[in-house]
Amino acid sequence: MLGLAGCGSGTAQEENPTSIKVWHYEEDNGAMGIAWKKAMEIFEKETGVKVEFEKKSFEQIRQNASQILNSDDAPDVMEYNKGNATAGLLASQGLLHSLDDYVSQYKWDEKVTGSLADTGKYNDKGVMGSGNWYGITNYGEDVVMYYNKDMFEKNGIAIPKTYDELVDAMQQFKDKGITPLSEGAAEYPLQHLWWQLVLSKADDSFIKAYEMYDGDVDWNNEALTYATQTIKDWTDKGYISKDCTGLKAEDAGQGFINGTYPMFFSGTWWFGRFQNDMKGKNITFSTFPGSKKVVGSSGNLWVIPEKSKHQDLAAEFINITLSPEVQDLMGNSGGLPIAAEPSKITDKATKELIESFNQVLKDNALGFYPDWPTSTFYDELNASLQELVNGTMDVKGALAKMKADYDKGVEAAGVKD
Repeated sequence: MLGLAGCGSGTAQEENPTSIKVWHYEEDNGAMGIAWKKAMEIFEKETGVKVEFEKKSFEQIRQNASQILNSDDAPDVMEYNKGNATAGLLASQGLLHSLDDYVSQYKWDEKVTGSLADTGKYNDKGVMGSGNWYGITNYGEDVVMYYNKDMFEKNGIAIPKTYDELVDAMQQFKDKGITPLSEGAAEYPLQHLWWQLVLSKADDSFIKAYEMYDGDVDWNNEALTYATQTIKDWTDKGYISKDCTGLKAEDAGQGFINGTYPMFFSGTWWFGRFQNDMKGKNITFSTFPGSKKVVGSSGNLWVIPEKSKHQDLAAEFINITLSPEVQDLMGNSGGLPIAAEPSKITDKATKELIESFNQVLKDNALGFYPDWPTSTFYDELNASLQELVNGTMDVKGALAKMKADYDKGVEAAGVKD
């Protein structure tokens, strides 16, 4: 049965629904996967409405979101990547439902605040940081250096605390015939390392120009040149394998899990999996040494498609993911909840992770992600870095290609005055 539209939506809302459709792309044994499974159980118990959950891959949703959300196959609520090129683009296309009424109803803005809120709001051009709410996060994330302490100890190498010590440790591993960094250039891992190297030399004005189009980006500046040259140098020295050009994020993560590589620079979203999949192994982490800015932001967003026929129920589900029970479970499963009770987090390693992220927030150190400015830059940046690593493009050529792709995407989006 079709009834009146809910919460001002132009989409007909189904009366007395028996189910809602939820999509996300988290692993079952990861912190978010564990927590959101509990949220689904609570939702079904409290509402009597069944959750039809479908797990999608990150790439499935990233590549096909516009087509899916513009069809009758759209889910009622789904996880989606934050940023201008993703959630911002869909919001500007009218494919996402404004959450302003629900933010007021559930007081989400009392839990999602500061830089965590920036990625949930988008203006009419799809630029983050202002405008209506189109997404709600319930966790945070940053990108850290993971270290296999067992491999370090076995080879007599100290865990690095400074940038120079990091480079020295990589050389020591290479001297022993071990490639130190687990990398994947077919997806996000290598571009995150590249961006971290950029951030180590960048300031707030550069980040604002690059991410929010407030000023021009000089693609030959110190930060971008240094990062691109360093990726080439580390590849030439064998710190990064040239074989990574064909490896995806899961491949790189598995390379660290199975002990092939002693270091892995990637997101806190891996932390829960490492806790589960590497039991008995001695793993530690730190933010990237020697940098005041780190790759990271709020976690991905829960969004409600404009074509959802169960928008009120979708909002109720989102609210449950912010409940103390779900937030505490996420924390104790290795995640970075934004509304957990600190005294309820019992795992020592997870407490350290949360404390590290809280310090990042306190220092205003989040530097966002490099692919956000345009809808095509994720693939284009990967392509440039792949050519840099396999030697078919030099540093100057890679920077020129990045600049051309960036400028083209920003101009096509019409987001810059």
